[in-house]
Amino acid sequence: MGAGVSNWRLAQAVSRLGQLGVVSGTALDQIMARRLQEGDPGGHVRRALNHFPFPNMAQRIVDALFIPNGKGPDAPYRNLGAHVVEGRRWLQELCVAANFVEVFLAREGHANPVGINYLEKIQLPHLPSVYGAMLAGVAVVIVGAGIPVEMPGVLDRLAQHEPATYPLRVLGALPGTHDHTSFDPKAFHEDTDHPPLQRPMFLPIVSSDALAGILVRKSNGTLHGFVIEGPRAGGHNAPPRGQMQLTPEGEPIYGARDKVNLDAMRKLGLPFWLAGSYGTAEQVCAALAEGAAGVQVGTAFALCAESGLAPVHKKALIQKALAGKARVFTDRMASPTSFPFKVAQLEGTLSEAEVYIRRHRVCDLGFLREAYLRPDGAIGYRCPSEPVEAYVAKGGKLADTVGRKCLCNALLANIGLPQRLPDGSHELALVTLGDDFTDIGRFCTPGQPDYTAADVLRILLSACG
Repeated sequence: MGAGVSNWRLAQAVSRLGQLGVVSGTALDQIMARRLQEGDPGGHVRRALNHFPFPNMAQRIVDALFIPNGKGPDAPYRNLGAHVVEGRRWLQELCVAANFVEVFLAREGHANPVGINYLEKIQLPHLPSVYGAMLAGVAVVIVGAGIPVEMPGVLDRLAQHEPATYPLRVLGALPGTHDHTSFDPKAFHEDTDHPPLQRPMFLPIVSSDALAGILVRKSNGTLHGFVIEGPRAGGHNAPPRGQMQLTPEGEPIYGARDKVNLDAMRKLGLPFWLAGSYGTAEQVCAALAEGAAGVQVGTAFALCAESGLAPVHKKALIQKALAGKARVFTDRMASPTSFPFKVAQLEGTLSEAEVYIRRHRVCDLGFLREAYLRPDGAIGYRCPSEPVEAYVAKGGKLADTVGRKCLCNALLANIGLPQRLPDGSHELALVTLGDDFTDIGRFCTPGQPDYTAADVLRILLSACG
């Protein structure tokens, strides 16, 4: 559910009630850094860091980033730099600590399991991020937006504090060259007494039974099931199979080839959870009747009281839904990844064409950059959402920049942590929700628009016992 929307508060609320609360693992290093620069309201980050197994690292982070009483609305957040193949020690430390903090806080005060979700396409921070989550006792690792066949082996090695590698796509590089990132946990240890960690369950997200079969055959370790995500889900969607066809409004058309063969999934013999407009009691029952172990729900929780979505956006979106004006557009151009991306239409955000056009392009976070081989043999980085001239100068195609939006900055703006720009303005939001945003009224009313995670679970579980 985007960076920081499915935060520790929401995951904790869901897990306390006996379901699997899942925190988003996207950009947690930046999110923790900005929380500290905001003065760490409630002291939650620092409380979690007091339990971090590497106290010297924790103190370095607090000393560098914590601002008592916050930085103030007119000051920008500190630019931390972007991840690179070789690994920057400072950013790796932030990843380890931030993922620990988010999972620790989600697990605090109860004994139920907590999961974490990563995007396979954001490869450079994977290893330190996963290790930090495991240090905090994460029970389930979920990975989507790619084919993460090497993640099971990573979990096996990190559980033993052993060095791990992860494949990296470098455009233009020959197979076997520039193709892995690496991480050695012991290089970050401050003592030698660290018993093995719990090896979490691994659940890849798939959009087809064919992809599930590939993962079963080629994964380098144990996987425990699948999340099957359809094109009605929020965030990134898999492109339609076959030649791209569009509606008159410009949305991708999905057809019979894009439906997962559940008979084939059942034959794999592993549990599966269904996702993408499964946010009703009837859909939960239907999923269970198909043999699913359960469902994954995002949109309903994204708009509940505990989610990290900024209250101003949450209120406006709920009002639109209750007024019958909710609209989600599947934008095939918005994401730098080239995957279709669900965008909730909301005034004053980058979902409005004129607002998007006015934005000055900048790439200062870089999570969705692609690595490519430069003519001199070194690795470079580019993003279709960065300044057009810079992208083309790096060998990118001009056509790839059209309509691309800066998801990195927008997603942090979604949760109330927008970067302040030199002209005094702030980065704007771009909210992603699933297609069942239009039916959010099943959880609330115009007279009582606010609802909680407990309300969502009560309604979803009301029909099947």
